[in-house]
Amino acid sequence: MSDAAPVGAGEAPRPVPPAPDGPLAIRGGVGGVSFQLEELLRGASQLDDLVQQLLRIEEETRRVQDDLEPFLYDSYGSGCEAINAVADSRKDVGRVRQELVDVSSDVRASHRDYVEAEAKAALPRILSIDEMRLSSPPWPPGREMTSDIASAIVPFWLGTRGAVRNVLESPFGPDMRPRPVSVERTTETVENVEPTMGASLRRLEQLHARGDGEIEVIRLGNNGQTTWMVLIPGTQPDSAVTNPFDMQGIGEGLGYDSEAIIPAVSQALREAGAGTGDQVVAVGHSQGGIHAMNLGQNKAFLSEFDLKYVLTAGAPVGGITAEPGISSLHLEHAQDWVPGTDGRMNPDTKDRVTVTLNNEVRTPVGEGLGLGPGHNQEYYAEGADLVGASHDASLMASTAVFASVVGAGGAAKVTRYKLTRAPLPLPSSDTNPDAPPTVREAKTAAGAR
Repeated sequence: MSDAAPVGAGEAPRPVPPAPDGPLAIRGGVGGVSFQLEELLRGASQLDDLVQQLLRIEEETRRVQDDLEPFLYDSYGSGCEAINAVADSRKDVGRVRQELVDVSSDVRASHRDYVEAEAKAALPRILSIDEMRLSSPPWPPGREMTSDIASAIVPFWLGTRGAVRNVLESPFGPDMRPRPVSVERTTETVENVEPTMGASLRRLEQLHARGDGEIEVIRLGNNGQTTWMVLIPGTQPDSAVTNPFDMQGIGEGLGYDSEAIIPAVSQALREAGAGTGDQVVAVGHSQGGIHAMNLGQNKAFLSEFDLKYVLTAGAPVGGITAEPGISSLHLEHAQDWVPGTDGRMNPDTKDRVTVTLNNEVRTPVGEGLGLGPGHNQEYYAEGADLVGASHDASLMASTAVFASVVGAGGAAKVTRYKLTRAPLPLPSSDTNPDAPPTVREAKTAAGAR
């Protein structure tokens, strides 16, 4: 007795979202829905090629059948059998061809149904906030709510690069436009570096705590090949507006594609010893993640260095698309509203994986609320540890790319560079005593009185 057909056999294939892996919700990668759809469409295209081959075979069998007819009366019995055999073969080929046509049609229908379902599912998020998930007090809104609000209310502000530039280039924000960034080496040491995702985010946390506009460039050895890791910190307070990672840096990253930061990162790599074509991994938290992803679409940077991987944590990077072949992993927390402030969901592609951490976290005792516990770098580092231990197909493929670049770790040269934004130009009255006072100078003088 033959085995029973599995449930659903003969139906149109349908993509299956990756199952949650503990507190990790996973989108994208080789196990992602979009890649499955790409594979389905690729399979449908191959089926179409087979259908064309079978049509040619049917045509050939018809010609063979016609060629046999003149010999029918030479040996009527065997001639009939030969002609009938060819005709039956042609029918069998035609039946298989039609089955392939049906399967190809079902695959395309599956793809169409999924795309329509995604569009319908996105509509409520755009038109209302009824289904938004709020974090429990005293946490700020979570990533999902922030993304929904941004996409529904301010898509023409934070959601688009041009709109950010319009705001920053308005009369209200002349001081917010990018200015040149200088690079100065501060320290160079040889350290034992553990090049895992979790360890890299913990190093980044220590770098961020310095709060002085430093980035870290790590020279790693991988089977005789030199590779590099760049750590870019998140937003740091700076009353002098010379730290390029201050609040103004967010606008530069979202509105100007990090046009002043990227040349500085390139210079730091060169001064550290990186050569043309060397492989690079970029790691960034929050604002640093914006700059790290912008490296992946900057043609000047990519013409000099081989950026292989970008790791971000708590960063709004849904509107930034890296060049093909650059892998990226984005860590987001359900209680972190920052990744949603651009109003964009990260694309679901083969090379791009987004992991949402759904474990409940709280602000550590003695610390201020700040941006909420979900934005805490240590929690993201713990999430990265879970990613490294996961057996999910998308995460295993993504972390394998990361590991193939950074190698096994060990002694590494670690160089820190301080980035400094050029100060604002002096008011015209400072250089021309006869010039009328600016509005700012008039207010200052009034305050002094």
